[in-house]
Formats: sequence, C-alpha cells, structure tokens
Amino acid sequence: MKKKKITMVAVLFIVMGINTSFVKNTTVWNNKQCAVVLTYDDAIDIDLDNVVPALDSVNLKGTFYIIGNSSVVGKRLDEWRLAAKHGHELGNHSLFHPCDGSLPGRGFVTPDGDLSKYTVTRAVQEIRANNILLKAIDGKDKRTFAYPCGDLKIGGVNFYTGLRNDFVGARGVTGGLQTADHVDLDNIDCYVIQDKPAEYMIDLVKKAQQTHTLLVFLFHGVGGGHNINENRGEHTKLLHYLKQNEKDIWVAPMVDVAEKIKEVQKK
Repeated sequence: MKKKKITMVAVLFIVMGINTSFVKNTTVWNNKQCAVVLTYDDAIDIDLDNVVPALDSVNLKGTFYIIGNSSVVGKRLDEWRLAAKHGHELGNHSLFHPCDGSLPGRGFVTPDGDLSKYTVTRAVQEIRANNILLKAIDGKDKRTFAYPCGDLKIGGVNFYTGLRNDFVGARGVTGGLQTADHVDLDNIDCYVIQDKPAEYMIDLVKKAQQTHTLLVFLFHGVGGGHNINENRGEHTKLLHYLKQNEKDIWVAPMVDVAEKIKEVQKK
C-alpha cells in the first residue's frame, strides 16, 4: 500500500488542529481560496470585439472554445493568434459543432451536423483535425475540449474516451462546484450563463471562495452576437470583482486549472 507523504506544514496544521483538507484545497488553487475559469464558446465575432478587450483590460485570462469551420476563425486568424499570445487558451469545440438531433428541442440540428448519425471514429477524427488547426494558430500541444451542446455520447458510447490522451480535460454543461479531487476531468462542471445579473455570478464566486472549489463559467454571446447572450455590463462587473479579489481567487484558463487538478488526482 502506497504511503501518503505528510509535509512538515501538514504536521504542524494537524498539531494545531487545523483542517488539512482546507490546506489541500487551497494549495491546489495556487494557494488561493478557489479557482475560477471563464469560458466562451463557438468562436464568434463578439469574442474578439468585446470579450478579449475586456479581459485584457483587467489582465485576466480566458478560454475560448473554437469551432474549426467558423468563418470568424478564418477571417480573423491574426486576432485569434494574438489572443493566444496574450495568454488566452484556444480550446477545442470540434470542427463542425455536431449535436445530437435525436434529443428533444434539437430542431436546429441539420442532417450534416447530427451527432447521432456520426460514428465514434468520425467524431474523434474531426476533433483531432481541429487540434491540428488550433496548433497551427497558437503552436501549443496542450489544450482542453468542450462538448458541443453538452452531448457526450454516440449510440450510448462516450466518444471522448478515445480522446483522453489528446486533452488535459473536457468541459461539460452541468452546473456544480467541486473540490479538485472530485472534479471529473472527462466532464468538468460549469454554469451556463444567460441574461444573469452580476450579483448571481458574483454570488457563485463567493460560494466557491467559501467552499474552496472550482467554478467554471460558460458564456456564448457577451453584448450580442448569439441567442444565448449575457449583458456586457454585467459581465464587466464580474470581471471587476474577480480582479479586485485576485489575491483570493485564481483566475486562469481551463488548461492550466485542469493540469493542476490532474496533479492532485494522481497523488
């Protein structure tokens, strides 16, 4: 049986009667109370027009989940490359954003983009092709994945299983706050934000601070550009709260946070 290493600091806390789980859960977040990840889906103009400038203005880094065939990728390639140079992650949101058209409420899914008609092999190949495109933009090998429409399976099979070695982790769409050792790196929890007041988002951050957990936000449009939209001013208020409390909150791209979590889960 493998013995766990106990550091002198941990011993000191035990002697003093301090909860060592608290120590562990703050150490993983760069010795801060919690981690917050800001993610933005679909590679739309608003990301470059509104979001990147807002993040850069307060020196916070986000993760942008890129659809490879988005026209915004091709026509604004240099701007995406610059965003990556500024420390933002370009994550993989598949090549064509296929969604399961067999599910209720999926009338928007076209026959060509119906994940339920895919094979697992096709899904894996397209996602890997998008990784090649993204590396051509930012030169990076490590990144994370986000499930289009939050769909995990094809014919009852989780297609991401064959992609575990290609990514540090994968973001889902189910809300939740979790400590590092309870995060499922195959389906990382997040909160989908649409027309929410800043107070709602800031309250979530405060809960993460109190519970020493990971909080992931999922945005689409910020100030327009998508039918799933968040008010630009409310989004700005959230960024200002995060900036004002950065001594207690680790705000980082998903790839950096997922790597930290992976380290913790290996111990």
